[in-house]
Amino acid sequence: SHTSALARVHDARFDDANLLPAAGVLPVMSLAREAGLAGLAERHVKVPTDKGARPGAKVMAVVAGMAMGADSIDDLDVVRAGAMSEVAGFAYAPSTLGQFLRKFKFGHVRQLDAVAARLVPRLAEASGLLGQAGGSGRVMADIDDSVVEVHGYRKQGAGRGYSGVKGLNMFLATVAGDGFRPAVIGARLRKGSVSSPRGAARLIQDALKTVSRTHLAGRPVLMRADSAFFGRPAISAALKAGADVSVTAKMAKPVKRAIAAIPDDAWVKIKYTNAVWDADQQRWISDAEVAEVPFTAFEAQRKANHIEGRLVVRRVKELNPKAKEGQDELFQLWRHHPVFTTLDAAEATAVRVDEIHRDHAVIEQVNSDLKASAMAHMPSGVFTANAAWLVLATIAHNLLRAAATLTGDPKLGKATTPTIRRELVHVPGRLARSGRRFSLHLPRGWPWREAWTEMSARIAALRPAPALLA
Repeated sequence: SHTSALARVHDARFDDANLLPAAGVLPVMSLAREAGLAGLAERHVKVPTDKGARPGAKVMAVVAGMAMGADSIDDLDVVRAGAMSEVAGFAYAPSTLGQFLRKFKFGHVRQLDAVAARLVPRLAEASGLLGQAGGSGRVMADIDDSVVEVHGYRKQGAGRGYSGVKGLNMFLATVAGDGFRPAVIGARLRKGSVSSPRGAARLIQDALKTVSRTHLAGRPVLMRADSAFFGRPAISAALKAGADVSVTAKMAKPVKRAIAAIPDDAWVKIKYTNAVWDADQQRWISDAEVAEVPFTAFEAQRKANHIEGRLVVRRVKELNPKAKEGQDELFQLWRHHPVFTTLDAAEATAVRVDEIHRDHAVIEQVNSDLKASAMAHMPSGVFTANAAWLVLATIAHNLLRAAATLTGDPKLGKATTPTIRRELVHVPGRLARSGRRFSLHLPRGWPWREAWTEMSARIAALRPAPALLA
């Protein structure tokens, strides 16, 4: 008769001090150490009292816990399980790490922002996080905000914003390009009831400055955003930093007038949902069309605030789902989706601008990734502790993505962090000692052993970061 695997186990004990619950976190945190994470935190994060002592080790402990899947302060106890405390060197109790985070004020969160911004170039240099040096083509910088739902009455800053969900507002900036997936280059936590554009100019300024510190410096940058950020402060900040913009325009009266002035013969069919390619006519048969018209944004403001560009409009047929068969409309109705861009027409046609702008949705994958990881919850009732938690979550996100690129596996290089944790981090191991040497024994037949071995070897070959990292 069939006997279950559990029935064959006669005794289960949590008593092995040599086991590692997630041996893959060791090379990942070695990458963090070589990139200078601990040194940066020691240099820039100055939290008062004894709770802020050894900030480098505490930051490493929180990031290591997040890399292992922690989404609350209590979960950080995983960094002390088995032999982790012996080999990692940053074994702190969750209560100690919680006290550390709760001591943060706004200025300390900004200090942690400085650490995150300076870590990105080092990770980019050590891995393919931002693609290979010497690349060409436009770099896409995206901004977007998302609400992290919270419950109860003790979350400082919690409120109901545009989504109607009670929570805190997670505001991100990412960078992406040909050959690499989005990496987080800026993050802010805001009150749940905040209006989306608030603080956008500063985040854009800081994010584009981070890009200029990497090997992407000198390449043209396009800042993309949705209609919530269609305002002079955000767009001007991007233009002053040398970037072009592609921002969904609000359907205000000047935009409606510009759309109405587009002649009927200017609309071009595009590949869109349910589109069919007509080989004979060499065109798409589609319900979506694109056209463009010159446009001056913020023309109602003083002349110094005017921004010249193009209004690229996609229109889609408005269908009546309740209409009976044979009852066609007397005239066509359209839904219009305008995009304001400063891209030159010689570089990108209206059709191409529409395609580029629709790819802005890639930042939603980062939002989803973080919410499936460390940002599944807001772990503290203190707003600044949660703000610091968000910054640390973005560091862990970039770190895992950088480690995955070092495997040389294109699929892992594009994978989400939950996938990276499952395949590279959550591999159990046993620590063996022989004299003063340690050996790590990993499961036979691990499906991703080649990727893990390649990642570990490349990280071991990295040069240490400079002692003082500007």
